[in-house]
Amino acid sequence: MGTLWRSQEMGRAKLFVPSEVSYEVVSALGDIGLVQFIDANPDLNAFQRKFVNEVRRCDEMERKLRFFESEIEKLKLEINGAEEAASMPAPDMKGMHSMEAEFDRLEREMKEINNNEQVLKKQNLELTELHEILNRTAMFFDEAESATAALSADTADSSNTPLLEADERSGQLAFVTGVIARERVPGFERLLWRACRGNVFLRRVPIDEPVHDPTTGDEIHKEVFIVFYQGEQLGNRVKKICEGYDATIYPCPNLPSKRRELREGVKTRILDLQNVLHRTEDHRRHVLSTIAFKLGGWIVQVKKIKAIFHTMNKFNVDGTRKSLIAEVWYPLARVDEIQHALRVGTSRAGSDMQAILNDIPHDSKPPTAYFTTKFTRGFQSIVDAYGVATYREVNPGPFTIITFPFLFAVMFGDLGHGFLMMLVALMLVLKEKSLKNFDGGEIWDTMFNGRYIILLMGLFSMYTGFVYNDIFSKALSFGSGWSISEEEIPMNITGSATLELRAPYLDLNGTLHNGDLRHAYAFGIDPMWQVSENKLTFTNSYKMKLSVILGVLQMLFGVVLSLFNHRFFKKSLRIWHEFIPQTLFLSCIFGYLVICILYKWSTPLDDFPNQSAPSLLIMLINMFLRFGLPPPKEQVLYGDKEGNLQGKVQMALVVIAVVCVPWMLLTRPLILRSRQKRREREAEARVRAGMLQGSDDDHDDGHGDEEHSFGEMMVHQAIHTIEFCLGCISNTASYLRLWALSLAHAQLSEVLWDMVLHNGFTSWYLLFCAFAVWAVLTIGVLLIMEGLSAFLHALRLHWVEFQNKFYDGNGYLFTPFHFERVLKGQDDDAA
Repeated sequence: MGTLWRSQEMGRAKLFVPSEVSYEVVSALGDIGLVQFIDANPDLNAFQRKFVNEVRRCDEMERKLRFFESEIEKLKLEINGAEEAASMPAPDMKGMHSMEAEFDRLEREMKEINNNEQVLKKQNLELTELHEILNRTAMFFDEAESATAALSADTADSSNTPLLEADERSGQLAFVTGVIARERVPGFERLLWRACRGNVFLRRVPIDEPVHDPTTGDEIHKEVFIVFYQGEQLGNRVKKICEGYDATIYPCPNLPSKRRELREGVKTRILDLQNVLHRTEDHRRHVLSTIAFKLGGWIVQVKKIKAIFHTMNKFNVDGTRKSLIAEVWYPLARVDEIQHALRVGTSRAGSDMQAILNDIPHDSKPPTAYFTTKFTRGFQSIVDAYGVATYREVNPGPFTIITFPFLFAVMFGDLGHGFLMMLVALMLVLKEKSLKNFDGGEIWDTMFNGRYIILLMGLFSMYTGFVYNDIFSKALSFGSGWSISEEEIPMNITGSATLELRAPYLDLNGTLHNGDLRHAYAFGIDPMWQVSENKLTFTNSYKMKLSVILGVLQMLFGVVLSLFNHRFFKKSLRIWHEFIPQTLFLSCIFGYLVICILYKWSTPLDDFPNQSAPSLLIMLINMFLRFGLPPPKEQVLYGDKEGNLQGKVQMALVVIAVVCVPWMLLTRPLILRSRQKRREREAEARVRAGMLQGSDDDHDDGHGDEEHSFGEMMVHQAIHTIEFCLGCISNTASYLRLWALSLAHAQLSEVLWDMVLHNGFTSWYLLFCAFAVWAVLTIGVLLIMEGLSAFLHALRLHWVEFQNKFYDGNGYLFTPFHFERVLKGQDDDAA
């Protein structure tokens, strides 16, 4: 039992590891995950440590693996090998060298393939564009030849001179052909017109199929263009404009026969080049498929190697003994497993030198270690989110497994909603192996990791749904304890004149009346309350009192758990002067209230002294306001009709509660001050006698209280006392959220039934539509939003109202070097 609700007992030791076996020993310790290494070189940066070069080599291997992964993702291949490698030990130094060599070879091969493929694609792009130019510019040349003929025939008539005048030397038009990106065409055309003063003739036609950039692989839409001009100066200007707009210029022969010959040659070269590209792509896919089969395992292995060298950088180097020295935290109960791992690491290295683990004395605060299962891990994370338990103090985790889903269910109690929640969680539990590696984002990871929490919340909600007799705002009936006619529905149960009572029942004040026990409703609330007019009044009273009972019991349980902390840490002062007065204070006020609630529920109305059930809230207030006086007759709950016995009991309880306040406030600081003065006098006496040895007094109180001044102790104790006394009142009121959220959930469920689903019973079509709307609102609002709200309120009740009675939460987690944590990215130092 101690291992369930207390952290593991930790030891601190020095680990001496011979240099030749250090890698294998650390690797073996990483497999079991039972040792937390303490950095022995906190003042050294990462570049001054011994194994910085090895870490850099691991970084280089990770870079190459990322390169392989990016290439594989382009082909959408599946990466394998990670699960097998995660269960295998890290490779030895020879394996690391062989991996480095293989990564270098594969990287060179992949870069060569990529470069060759890029060159081939560039050549293919150029040939394709040239082929498009040769195919699409035939009509341009026909128009140019016609324009040249007209220019030669009519050069004398200046009024009929064409736009492009003939060249003074040849009498022919020159031209430039090429391709340009489609989005650059408008600007290109305007600049040509303006820069050349209209003395050019531009024709263009789009290429139907987009081309692919050989460098980036992006699709680009281009157009073929041809520019006719006259004169060398104008030609240079046109070529500069083409260059400025990234247009690619291709040579095109003047003669038609040469153009046809070139076109056939380009077509043949394109076919040959495409065959080479296909073979290159097949070879690239084959190489990447081989890499993808091993890549997952390589990634895991490199992460393990890097984590080992990161951990070895925390060691001190003993040059004279040729060994590495580290300080570690470890659980004492698992020391045999650690010694076995040290032997396994030594045997892997093939050396006779043994690693040695020696315990050392220490006065530092050990880490808090819990070894959880997949079932308890989620509940422990709820506790750790508030604060990690101080070393060896009581852990609320095991109790949270029951109390957390139960308090959630009190607020969420509905048989139908709990069943749906349970089904979702059950699916996650049954398929947890297949869903373990599913990447669904942060929300999915949170829900999957808390699948057992959701499962218990659903099961407990089904139980409280049975207690409330509530399933989608309707009741289950297995034979009511009431007998009424249909004409009396709806009715007021306590006010119906013809209602025949056949079972014990509670009236509006919570009073139990006599009846025939053979006809009492089997379990939970009688279904007849579902059709009564005063249903809300009854459930309000019932759930409000139930919330107070649950709250006081949980707070009292938290105070009792503080006793186990005080006894374990041998703090006798805290037992006598904190635990006892706290228990009395809470019991005399709120414990008395719980007893009165239970007494009122179990007592028939006729058995009360004055034939009436008093208001417990007013009775509790008058308990302090009318101190020393008997309660009014209408407030008498037990004893004689004048309330003398009740008045005396309440007066005694108030006196005890008031006395507990100075008891908590003053006693412990005064005793500590007395002890401190006594030790000072003894120290002075030893100094005068020449005896300077230390005191052998047993300090039974922790946290260094006796080293503080009396004023500091008084301030601390005053804060603690005020916090507890006021907290008892505010925390009890805070538990009323159980009643409020349960009422809100039930009323919202009833509204959805009456205003949505009930209206669809007139026809099948309306029923289908109404059910769809009702189902969406039920899942979205009641299950998700209301469930999240109830979850957060249950979380607050545990963190604030329950755990503050006994839980310090000032510790820090035990974070051992474990490959499992490294692969999950939980070890920041080794990541």
